Amino acid sequence: MLRLDQATPEQLREWQTALNEQYKSLQQAGLNLDLTRGKPSAEQLDLSNALDGILNGTYTDDSGTDLRNYGGLDGIPEAKQLFAQIIDVKPEEVMIGGNGSLTLMYFAVQTALQHGVADADSAWIKESAGASIKFLAPVPGYDRHFALCEHLGIELIPVTMNADGPDMDQVEQLVKADSSIKGIWCVPRFSNPTGTVYSEQVVQRIAKLGTIAGANFRVFWDNAYAVHTLQENATALPNLMDYCRAAGTEDSVYLFGSTSKITFAGAGVAFMASSPANLNVLKKHLSFNTIGPDKVNQLRHVKFLKDMGTLNQHMAKHAAIMQPRFNAVLTSLRTELGDSGMGSWTEPEGGYFVSFDSRPGLAREIVKMAAGAGVKLTPAGATFPYGNDPQDSNIRLAPTYPTVAEIEKAMAVFVLCVKLASINQALAA
Repeated sequence: MLRLDQATPEQLREWQTALNEQYKSLQQAGLNLDLTRGKPSAEQLDLSNALDGILNGTYTDDSGTDLRNYGGLDGIPEAKQLFAQIIDVKPEEVMIGGNGSLTLMYFAVQTALQHGVADADSAWIKESAGASIKFLAPVPGYDRHFALCEHLGIELIPVTMNADGPDMDQVEQLVKADSSIKGIWCVPRFSNPTGTVYSEQVVQRIAKLGTIAGANFRVFWDNAYAVHTLQENATALPNLMDYCRAAGTEDSVYLFGSTSKITFAGAGVAFMASSPANLNVLKKHLSFNTIGPDKVNQLRHVKFLKDMGTLNQHMAKHAAIMQPRFNAVLTSLRTELGDSGMGSWTEPEGGYFVSFDSRPGLAREIVKMAAGAGVKLTPAGATFPYGNDPQDSNIRLAPTYPTVAEIEKAMAVFVLCVKLASINQALAA
């Protein structure tokens, strides 16, 4: 592979001509491929088909409560016991919701914004006195977190994502300097999209933010990929709540998780955890918009997943389906772009994405060119607040949903577009 910075103008023009011919051929191939969203494949969803009928007409929990009826605002004890283990908390720190954790996140943000994290005087909008409320957003990050804040009028401040998590020097300096910063978004294990696992030092410093940023600051710890490993012995995530207990900051964090990518994406169980004081506040406000979640579905999941041993065996089956898809992406990148100087990428141990960084100024062009050849990619800039990637370089690749054959075709288009965009840029310089 010829490095871009070592090629002569004549070599670049020859390369450009050949790649343009290949691109025209791909345009005529009539491809219609999609690498935009991190959805489970049908094969993965099939792993949980035994959920249907698993209760066999028995709808009571261990205490004999009929789960078909109203009540149980914060979930059944058996579900709390199981899901507490996924996000490393105590069962009494867990509240079970509906099928999506994003709903719980929205509820927690909206409650803090309008009603307060503790009482009416702690409402963010009251405390701000009309000024802008702000959240820290490690970037590249999760577009739905950003969209939630944008929808509620919360200003997002990007912070650098390092190889071991957010740049904590930057985070601490920002919250010390600006009391209007009320939260930070974190996807701590196999972060979306980089696959980063937060280090022990980073987790320890995040646990202490409550002592730096003030009593009404909250860490939104979205542990969406807590058990979604792609390989054995994947890097473990340090226990945030243990560090919070040591620092006396249990009230400063909200933790979230779900079975959305464990069982059925559209019919799973979501859960959140926090201190008893926080949960009491949230349950008070939750009681005005629901009489209780789907407890029958909670019981289905408890009967199906059983315990962490069974759950981990189940996730190993997911990994076996996903690994060839990730291998197809990474093999293409290594073979076609390795040591080319045209981009860099992550090689995650888990999660749902591969994060690719082109040469600055090319991400939007690459995405546009790929679309022109029949391959849809996540919009450039989506991994940054307001769609604004200052370097215009990050592209999130989502390989889980298509077949391996489809991914190989899509990646052939992608790497060609990266090469052609990079050469065009070099020749225009």
